[in-house]
Amino acid sequence: MANMFKFLHAADIHLDSPLRGLETYDDAPVEQIRQATRRAFDRLISLALDEQVAFVLIAGDLYDGDWKDYNTGLFFCNRMSRLAAAGIDVFIVSGNHDAASQLTKALPLPKNVHLFSSKRPESKKIESLGVVIHGQSYATRVVADNIAKQYPPAEPGWLNIGLLHTALSGREGHEPYGPCTIDDLTAKGYAYWALGHIHKREEVCADPWIIFPGNIQGRHIKETGPKGATLALVDNGRVLKVEERSLDVLRWHSCQVDLSGCEAMDQVPQRVQAMLEELQTDHDGNLLAIRLILSGSTSLHGQLLDESGALTDYFRGLATGLGEIWLEKVLFQTSRIHSLDEILGDDTPIAELINSISRLEMDRADCLEIVPELAGFKSKLPPELLRNNDIFRSDSPEQSHDLYQEVKEILIAKLLKQGGGR
Repeated sequence: MANMFKFLHAADIHLDSPLRGLETYDDAPVEQIRQATRRAFDRLISLALDEQVAFVLIAGDLYDGDWKDYNTGLFFCNRMSRLAAAGIDVFIVSGNHDAASQLTKALPLPKNVHLFSSKRPESKKIESLGVVIHGQSYATRVVADNIAKQYPPAEPGWLNIGLLHTALSGREGHEPYGPCTIDDLTAKGYAYWALGHIHKREEVCADPWIIFPGNIQGRHIKETGPKGATLALVDNGRVLKVEERSLDVLRWHSCQVDLSGCEAMDQVPQRVQAMLEELQTDHDGNLLAIRLILSGSTSLHGQLLDESGALTDYFRGLATGLGEIWLEKVLFQTSRIHSLDEILGDDTPIAELINSISRLEMDRADCLEIVPELAGFKSKLPPELLRNNDIFRSDSPEQSHDLYQEVKEILIAKLLKQGGGR
């Protein structure tokens, strides 16, 4: 029995996850994003080889539903052969996305890969290491039962590891599949629970270890920051320590720049550039995909909205000039220093019009009704608003509300400019 060894825990690979919405961005690095999950997976394989791990655990959602073609499966098998040549076994439970794929079910797996049964929990022993791994795959896309309760108790004298795709008691932004509690898991007596399904890394518990490694590659702006896998060191039958290892090749960031106190327009690009340069120094050499959010109370609020299209193009030029940065979107979320009453002062026709717009409660139907010449109206809106936030096609009530508020602010800014307001 080996006294000391390492194993690697990954989840939510989503190989060849399709691009969603990027076709609306003319300057998007489409090929780099399209290949990102494969390149991150290659980094996972290289990490396993470099660290000479004893085995690899994949806690579900290796795939992203049905493949476009069989090349996704062939790519996976090819990478598994590299691990097989090094004597590294791989243990997998399927998740909700894997269960949705028919091609996955027909894929013959390499000999060093074990996919756990979806009928009941299964246990696999690695005699030379004194390790037993317990796991159960998803049979269907939706698993509402607490399958963890059916896992067997820990086998005495072995290092017990549980491999499970679950949302635990629930995590924001994720379906509540395979629900269970921390108590359900700790009651089994395992030394390590290798979880999957949640795309953000989380060390749920350290005694025993209960860990979501997160996905290995962020796929959109809601999956920000470093992404990777967990490397665990085992010594004398216990998990001594765990380390987070970054694997992503493209990193998403939501970057907020506070423009409070800005009195001159030339201060704005200075603050934006300083923030971009700061991000650039700590990104592991990856391409950065950044959503820039301009916030804060400033006397420049109206001018920023009025010139949002030109400013967006300028910021994109800044990002391109710095290298390895793609500006995914720019959101103008500043606010006025003064209230409209202070700005407008006397009762004038333009003041009455602006106050009417500010009080207007807009929804999709109202917007279409008050703007019958839709094409003409859209041609007057900043291109950034139209390119990234089409208010006439948004299916999200929350997003639509925010966008209508932005439309009102743009209209007010234009009227204030014409009327000489601050």
